[in-house]
Amino acid sequence: MWLYFIPLFILAAIAILFLVLALLARFRGGKYARPVMQAIAKIPGVRGLMMKASRAALAKQNPDAASALQKLERAGVGNDPAKAQAALSRLSAAERRAYLEAAGQEGALPEPQNRQQRRAMEKMQKQRRSR
Repeated sequence: MWLYFIPLFILAAIAILFLVLALLARFRGGKYARPVMQAIAKIPGVRGLMMKASRAALAKQNPDAASALQKLERAGVGNDPAKAQAALSRLSAAERRAYLEAAGQEGALPEPQNRQQRRAMEKMQKQRRSR
């Protein structure tokens, strides 16, 4: 009789896992969700689905950045700065601006460790916005 509840237990475990990931993503800007998501991405097939969902969300939120990212990936920009510069020069002005803005938000700057570093980062961001 209790064997009938196994699918319900599996669904409950998946729901709890999803809830925990959602809470971790909200807490401290997803700092604790990143390692969990990196571990989940190692499962075959999941990484591709996550990349596809990420690209779709970016295309809805910022179409210029999405098309720029697509063009840069097509150009094969990996670790070669010359290829990256050549690919950036082929982007339209709007795409280039959107890509550089998204790359700056992505985390080019590390998270500040103390109050002094946090204030210096806020000052840099204010200067960048005022331009």
